[in-house]
Amino acid sequence: MTVTRGQVVALDGVKPIRWAGETGRWLLRGEQTGGLYSFFEVTTPPGGGPPLHIHHDIDESFYVIDGEYEIELDGEKHKAPPGTLVYGPRGLGHAFVNTWHRPSRMLCVATPGGVEDWFEELGQLLDGQGPPQWEAMQALAAKHRITGFRPQGGPPGAGPGAGPGARPGGRPAGA
Repeated sequence: MTVTRGQVVALDGVKPIRWAGETGRWLLRGEQTGGLYSFFEVTTPPGGGPPLHIHHDIDESFYVIDGEYEIELDGEKHKAPPGTLVYGPRGLGHAFVNTWHRPSRMLCVATPGGVEDWFEELGQLLDGQGPPQWEAMQALAAKHRITGFRPQGGPPGAGPGAGPGARPGGRPAGA
């Protein structure tokens, strides 16, 4: 068993990571918890959020603290105002969109820890202001065992707009 040290972390002291219009702050990274979990805050702009996708190795929990989301879980859409917890176990398709008129925020737990690597690499890939590089995004998703991205009306992984960070219709998340 890996022994980890206790910590006190202030949100304002954590450098944000940006990807596809969203911002995340990792309060506890996988290496800080001995790989057990990652704990982070996500801020999503109005209309933003990831397309339907599946994590094959990670369980995620989302707790809405501000604003409102519509969260799709296993084909069903749920309104998620503050105080709502949604659990998405590995292998189950999920997506969310901020349905509020201002940025919405949620706290997230991912197990095992380490999902921050995906978001950091995605943010680096999307750092430019040009169009998303769909093939590179698909390769990055495959590296992190994430599948299922699809444009609106398409099968999982289909079409030129399919890819991490894409919204239905092939638009980048947050667009």
